[in-house]
Amino acid sequence: MKAELDALEGKLAQLVQLSQRLRAENRQLRQELASALNQGHRMNGKIENARQRLENMLAQLPEDSA
Repeated sequence: MKAELDALEGKLAQLVQLSQRLRAENRQLRQELASALNQGHRMNGKIENARQRLENMLAQLPEDSA
């Protein structure tokens, strides 16, 4: 009976350790995801700005009368 309880205690300790490791990994992945999403939003803003600037430049080009 003592051996079974010791084995169960060991398995429980492993489970607690795994749970803590997974929580830490999950927290890190959430932070990385938030950072990547933020960077994506910034890049989309830059792309939109460049698109508008190009459209303005194209609008200023003279018409081709060929």
